[in-house]
Amino acid sequence: MRTLWLGLRAALFYLGYGILTAWYSLTGLLFARWFPYDLRTPYMLTWNNATLFWLWLCCGVRVRVRGSENWPQGRPCVIVGKHQSQWETFFLQIAHPPTATVLKRELLAIPFFGWGLRLMEPIAIDRSNPKQALRQIQEQGMDRIARGRNVLIFPEGTRTPVGKTGNYGRSGAELACRAGVPLVPVAHNAGVCWPARSFLKYPGTIEVVIGKPIETDGADSRQLTEQVKAWIEGEVAAMPTTPGAPCRGPQTP
Repeated sequence: MRTLWLGLRAALFYLGYGILTAWYSLTGLLFARWFPYDLRTPYMLTWNNATLFWLWLCCGVRVRVRGSENWPQGRPCVIVGKHQSQWETFFLQIAHPPTATVLKRELLAIPFFGWGLRLMEPIAIDRSNPKQALRQIQEQGMDRIARGRNVLIFPEGTRTPVGKTGNYGRSGAELACRAGVPLVPVAHNAGVCWPARSFLKYPGTIEVVIGKPIETDGADSRQLTEQVKAWIEGEVAAMPTTPGAPCRGPQTP
């Protein structure tokens, strides 16, 4: 019975999510696309807010954030986050805007969803060509930072199940070093409530921790990546692995 109830709630969420996606994509293409990025972005980000609100309403998924005071003020940064689900792609775009997200270019081809996503001017890479993808991240990332935008990268490259650690790529650290901007790590356990490749959504509170910005002047990208990995995985290890379970306490940055 519980699975049936969760399935019904998830179905209601996806119904509303589909409507929201169609609405923001069509209105974005018809109207918002004609406005400058700085005016277009706040409207398109209401899509993210509306989706997360609808997720809470339908599925009981909440969020608790620690470390919001760590976001750099007055200059852009490179955000590197844990990747467990689709949830963080919505949340981290609105956590510290404006933000350009590095994502696989196939997402832009999805009807409605991809149309709206394109209006946010992400960095869409071809993962089948790693060398070109790395070059694109650096070139377009520098362009976005020069325009005063943050760049969001998921260093594991793809979603990893709760309790697992993927290989951390160095592209985020390399971009931050090259641009001379801070690197901000973000840890969370979103996969507990929104598991990757799962239809069901589980009620509970997603824990998010924003790490202190790491200055990159004169730093080595390999060492920075290892530092970020150790911090993120340490924080995630202290978070609940089942919905509603208590945290085991924050780690020392």
